[in-house]
Amino acid sequence: MKIRFKITQKLLDTIRSDLRRPHAIAHERIGFIAAGLAAAHDELLILARDYRPVEDAEYLDDRSVGAMIDASAIRRARQWAMNSRAAIFHVHTHGGRGVPGFSSVDNRENAKFIPNFVSVAPFAVHGAIVLSDTAAFGQVWLGRNEPRPIISTFNAVGAPTSMWSAA
Repeated sequence: MKIRFKITQKLLDTIRSDLRRPHAIAHERIGFIAAGLAAAHDELLILARDYRPVEDAEYLDDRSVGAMIDASAIRRARQWAMNSRAAIFHVHTHGGRGVPGFSSVDNRENAKFIPNFVSVAPFAVHGAIVLSDTAAFGQVWLGRNEPRPIISTFNAVGAPTSMWSAA
């Protein structure tokens, strides 16, 4: 299955700017992207439409990771998925240039909480995205026990237009 993720350049800039803000106890910021979906044949198009940052008070003081969020942050995002019938994508940045990748901590934590979105909002796929300053990498959960394919192409639409792929 080919999976494409489209986002306006303005929304992408807003997300990157928000994720760069310092936090008193976390080394990284986290947010959630809501998206619509379109599927045809063996292709899935994910259309980013909104972003919500994790609130300052929802970060846990855990120095072993870049950022850890509490259950209320996950609950708010799950409620957003149910109320808006949206696909939800956890997003954070590793900075730098080029296509980033998930850390082992990212992979472990994503596998713990992304399936919960599938449970409460099974009408959509959900996933996780990590940004760099110039590209992105992401993974989609098609179901609780389904394969978790990577997002093959990201498109930022606007001025300037840019595109990059995971492979």
